Amino acid sequence: MATAAQLRFNLMNSPLLIDPVKRRAATLAGSRLTTEGEIVITANRHRTQAMNRDDALDRLAKILRTALVPPKPRRATRPTLASKKRRLEGKAQRSTTKKLRSGPPD
Repeated sequence: MATAAQLRFNLMNSPLLIDPVKRRAATLAGSRLTTEGEIVITANRHRTQAMNRDDALDRLAKILRTALVPPKPRRATRPTLASKKRRLEGKAQRSTTKKLRSGPPD
Protein backbone atom coordinates (compact mmCIF):
# COMPACT_ATOMS: atom_id res chain seq x y z
CA MET A 1 0.00 0.00 0.00
CA ALA A 2 1.43 3.37 -1.03
CA THR A 3 1.69 5.92 1.76
CA ALA A 4 3.10 8.89 -0.15
CA ALA A 5 0.90 11.92 -0.67
CA GLN A 6 1.06 14.43 -3.49
CA LEU A 7 -0.44 17.89 -3.09
CA ARG A 8 -1.14 20.16 -6.06
CA PHE A 9 -1.96 23.85 -5.62
CA ASN A 10 -2.73 25.99 -8.66
CA LEU A 11 -0.80 29.07 -7.63
CA MET A 12 -1.14 31.21 -10.75
CA ASN A 13 -4.93 30.80 -11.01
CA SER A 14 -5.65 31.27 -7.30
CA PRO A 15 -8.01 34.23 -6.77
CA LEU A 16 -7.02 34.43 -3.09
CA LEU A 17 -3.49 35.72 -3.65
CA ILE A 18 -2.32 39.00 -5.14
CA ASP A 19 0.34 39.05 -7.85
CA PRO A 20 3.36 40.05 -5.71
CA VAL A 21 2.61 37.19 -3.31
CA LYS A 22 2.25 34.78 -6.24
CA ARG A 23 5.64 35.86 -7.60
CA ARG A 24 7.34 35.41 -4.23
CA ALA A 25 5.67 32.02 -3.72
CA ALA A 26 6.77 30.92 -7.19
CA THR A 27 10.36 31.85 -6.32
CA LEU A 28 10.15 30.00 -3.02
CA ALA A 29 8.61 26.92 -4.67
CA GLY A 30 11.54 26.67 -7.08
CA SER A 31 11.56 23.36 -8.95
CA ARG A 32 8.26 22.33 -7.33
CA LEU A 33 6.49 24.83 -9.62
CA THR A 34 5.25 23.37 -12.91
CA THR A 35 5.08 25.23 -16.22
CA GLU A 36 1.29 25.47 -15.75
CA GLY A 37 1.80 27.40 -12.51
CA GLU A 38 1.01 24.61 -10.05
CA ILE A 39 3.01 23.87 -6.92
CA VAL A 40 3.48 20.11 -6.56
CA ILE A 41 4.56 18.86 -3.14
CA THR A 42 5.28 15.17 -2.64
CA ALA A 43 5.44 13.97 0.95
CA ASN A 44 6.69 10.53 1.93
CA ARG A 45 8.54 11.15 5.21
CA HIS A 46 6.02 9.33 7.41
CA ARG A 47 4.68 5.81 7.55
CA THR A 48 1.01 6.70 7.14
CA GLN A 49 -0.70 8.51 4.30
CA ALA A 50 -2.62 10.75 6.68
CA MET A 51 0.59 12.02 8.26
CA ASN A 52 2.11 12.56 4.80
CA ARG A 53 -0.98 14.55 3.77
CA ASP A 54 -0.63 16.75 6.82
CA ASP A 55 3.09 17.16 6.11
CA ALA A 56 2.39 18.27 2.53
CA LEU A 57 -0.24 20.77 3.71
CA ASP A 58 2.16 22.13 6.33
CA ARG A 59 4.90 22.58 3.72
CA LEU A 60 2.52 24.42 1.36
CA ALA A 61 1.33 26.62 4.22
CA LYS A 62 4.94 27.44 5.10
CA ILE A 63 5.68 28.50 1.50
CA LEU A 64 2.57 30.70 1.35
CA ARG A 65 3.14 32.16 4.83
CA THR A 66 6.69 33.12 3.87
CA ALA A 67 5.49 34.62 0.56
CA LEU A 68 2.96 36.82 2.37
CA VAL A 69 5.73 38.76 4.11
CA PRO A 70 7.13 41.42 1.74
CA PRO A 71 10.93 41.61 1.63
CA LYS A 72 12.56 44.35 3.66
CA PRO A 73 13.86 47.06 1.31
CA ARG A 74 17.62 47.49 1.25
CA ARG A 75 18.93 50.80 2.51
CA ALA A 76 22.01 52.17 0.82
CA THR A 77 24.85 52.65 3.28
CA ARG A 78 28.17 54.42 3.01
CA PRO A 79 31.43 52.55 3.53
CA THR A 80 33.05 53.09 6.91
CA LEU A 81 36.28 55.02 7.29
CA ALA A 82 38.10 51.86 8.37
CA SER A 83 36.96 49.97 5.25
CA LYS A 84 38.13 52.86 3.04
CA LYS A 85 41.54 52.80 4.72
CA ARG A 86 41.83 49.02 4.30
CA ARG A 87 40.96 49.32 0.61
CA LEU A 88 43.56 52.04 0.03
CA GLU A 89 46.24 50.12 1.97
CA GLY A 90 45.54 47.05 -0.15
CA LYS A 91 45.84 49.11 -3.34
CA ALA A 92 49.15 50.59 -2.16
CA GLN A 93 50.47 47.11 -1.33
CA ARG A 94 49.52 45.78 -4.79
CA SER A 95 51.10 48.84 -6.42
CA THR A 96 54.35 48.25 -4.53
CA THR A 97 54.37 44.56 -5.47
CA LYS A 98 53.89 45.37 -9.15
CA LYS A 99 56.61 48.04 -9.11
CA LEU A 100 59.07 45.54 -7.61
CA ARG A 101 58.31 43.04 -10.37
CA SER A 102 59.30 45.47 -13.12
CA GLY A 103 62.92 45.86 -12.12
CA PRO A 104 65.78 46.57 -14.52
CA PRO A 105 66.21 43.92 -17.25
CA ASP A 106 69.14 41.48 -16.88
